[in-house]
Amino acid sequence: MLDLGLGLGCIFLLAGLTLLTLVDVVGRYWFDAPVRGAFEVTQLMLGALVFAALPLTTKAREHVEVDLFYFIMPPVVQGFMRFISALMSMAVLFILAWRLGVRAHELAADAAVTNALSLPFAPLAWLAAACALLSGLYALQHLSTALRRGY
Repeated sequence: MLDLGLGLGCIFLLAGLTLLTLVDVVGRYWFDAPVRGAFEVTQLMLGALVFAALPLTTKAREHVEVDLFYFIMPPVVQGFMRFISALMSMAVLFILAWRLGVRAHELAADAAVTNALSLPFAPLAWLAAACALLSGLYALQHLSTALRRGY
């Protein structure tokens, strides 16, 4: 259910970005009336899109990988490589979630907002922290699977 919500969120964010860009370009070049704050909203939506897609990408194991030597290694070494990859991913994602949570707390305490539209930054930072945490949990699941397989 959570994956469905994230997937739908990504769809709506991408559609919203497309629509906002279309309206802004048409307004700017045909009517000499760009959308006020379009740049800020685009930045916020792109940030939300990246972090909303992160758990889905991690769960599906669709991150970019360089596997130049993976297929020439014996199965034991391949398993060890999967284990190390999952361990590193999990560590990085948990650290990212922790630091984003700290930053979200700071942004909320400072009541930080965007320049043109005064939109608060804290909700985006909390979303990013939650999505990084969920991604770390998926990486932990991959690590557990690698351990059960004997690497």
